[in-house]
Amino acid sequence: MKAQPLLPAALKRRRGPRVAVLALVFCSLLVPFAFLFDRAPSGYVTTEERHRQEVVLPSLDHAEKRGRPGAISGRRQDAPEKKIPRGSAGVIHQHVPEKRISKVSAGVIDQHKQIDSHSTSGGAKSKAPPAPKVEPSKAVAESTRETREISKDVQGRQKVAKADEVEKAKACQLEFGSYCLWSIEHKEVMKDSIVKRLKDQLFVARSYYPSIAKLQGHEALTQEMKQNIQEHERVLSVSTVDADLPSFINKRMEQMERTIARSKSCTVDCKNVDRKLRQILDMTEDEAHFHMKQSAFLYNLGAQTLQKSHHCLNMRLTLEYFKSSSLDSDDSPSGKFNSPKYMHYVILSKNVLAASVVINSTVSSCKEPGNLAFHILTDAQNFYAMKYWFARNSYKNAVIHVINYEAIILEKLPKYNIQQLYLPEEFRVLIRSIKQPTENTRMEYLSLFSHSHFLIPEIFKYLNKVVLLDDDVVVQRDLSFLWNIDMGDKVNGAVKFCGLKLGQMRNVLGKTAYDPKSCAWMSGVNLINLDKWREHNVTENYLLLMKKFKFKDERSLRAAAIPLSSLSFQHLIYPLDEKLTLAGLGYDYGIDEEVARRAASLHYNGNMKPWLELGIPDYKKYWRRFLVRGDRFMDECNVNP
Repeated sequence: MKAQPLLPAALKRRRGPRVAVLALVFCSLLVPFAFLFDRAPSGYVTTEERHRQEVVLPSLDHAEKRGRPGAISGRRQDAPEKKIPRGSAGVIHQHVPEKRISKVSAGVIDQHKQIDSHSTSGGAKSKAPPAPKVEPSKAVAESTRETREISKDVQGRQKVAKADEVEKAKACQLEFGSYCLWSIEHKEVMKDSIVKRLKDQLFVARSYYPSIAKLQGHEALTQEMKQNIQEHERVLSVSTVDADLPSFINKRMEQMERTIARSKSCTVDCKNVDRKLRQILDMTEDEAHFHMKQSAFLYNLGAQTLQKSHHCLNMRLTLEYFKSSSLDSDDSPSGKFNSPKYMHYVILSKNVLAASVVINSTVSSCKEPGNLAFHILTDAQNFYAMKYWFARNSYKNAVIHVINYEAIILEKLPKYNIQQLYLPEEFRVLIRSIKQPTENTRMEYLSLFSHSHFLIPEIFKYLNKVVLLDDDVVVQRDLSFLWNIDMGDKVNGAVKFCGLKLGQMRNVLGKTAYDPKSCAWMSGVNLINLDKWREHNVTENYLLLMKKFKFKDERSLRAAAIPLSSLSFQHLIYPLDEKLTLAGLGYDYGIDEEVARRAASLHYNGNMKPWLELGIPDYKKYWRRFLVRGDRFMDECNVNP
């Protein structure tokens, strides 16, 4: 190798001041560009600070919980993207939060003041050209215009984020139904901030690690980041709350923070980092959706399963029935059950306490309870528990007749192939506006007659008028006035639900002729004229309609209740006053307490029944008020809350 010639010492000494002067001139020229690109000095909002404040990485605490305006959402399609030149800090997306707008605007004016003072004080030494002077009025106007633009940008992102949140809620209700409403009410805010910060650091480190590992000359940083990632993963695998974290966790977090800061200072391809963050976000969203499906399944399972305490009560009552010898074994009804002088109520139920609350609330609200006769249709499994319960509990001289539905169909009505007792069917309906389909969308639960309801005129041949009550109804006013209503030629007195028309159910009703403008109706409290029912051959028409629908299994059979009930009573519905029944207490959290208190009856249609743990707490008090207290079997089975 050839030796390099040595430069004279005098030449080296002369080159030093020249380089220093050129560097100062170059730096002074870069100062205005620094302010132009918002590279503020310490004490103001820098791009790195905004990056740490505003870029929301996937974590257990969602952005809507924190309520931060303009936070970048999962896909971030609406957020503006600002490209950063290579060699700068690794900032991917950035935008100014609303609460810092005034501070940034003030920083613009202060920065110009600092430039002027710097040029006057240090100009003689550095010989740098003075910065251009800016008139205060123009600076204020420019700052105000910038503030307004940023405010509009933030407000626009807030509207888009709110619209995205509404769309997510609608999609959740479409897939999971009332579970979404329940999960929102029972959402727990994450209080373990250290665990959340650990996860955020882990996500950021994972996004930078592939890009850092490809850089030459950064092997030490790559190894350090790998060790920090492994340490964070080990800690989070055994710790889910702050209380479980080890004592040295703060030191580990500081190390990770320094490692991430060094990674951001490296020249990396921001597209790769952004792609990695999106991959982590997609994986997190998929995992969250998986857990949501699991939670929704458990929610529906809890809504359809009889609680252990209620099952215990049924078993104890059944056992005591066969032990007792004082009960009359004759199941033939007395004269009161067939007398038209009494006001007859029919209830289909498999729940002892639910039927008890319906009867107790109706009797307690009636001025003449001695004129009431209740007929409970239940299945063979719960028949003896029902019979023993109502035999040992009195309800203000009202007579109660418990009927084994399956036995009476098998013995007296064998021609009808509906031997299983079906309770009122409920259907979740999403109603969208034609004019504004993305905004006006609501969820309702429509309750209708089941297949068993159509055999009531055959079971009660000697009655001419009855009131059907669902077992999730609480009566708060005297319903005796219903027997004074003249329905004319109508059969079914019901509260109409005109939010849903038959024309909107054309895919369910099939090719059968119907009036598309006819309103749907609700079960819960229904006045039935059995004489007109028989005159219009409603049961026979129902059986003819059944032959037009093909049933693959029991699920399709139950789903056919909505077209069969809607078509069988077409033009035979007598509209009752809407104030008669307040529906929605089994899924709607927004019912006013005063409205519920003044309603004649409350209908807990939906999945959140009042006897379940999933029930809405604010509405349970209306149901518990009519629950029998002090019963020995209820105490032994821990039924009372």
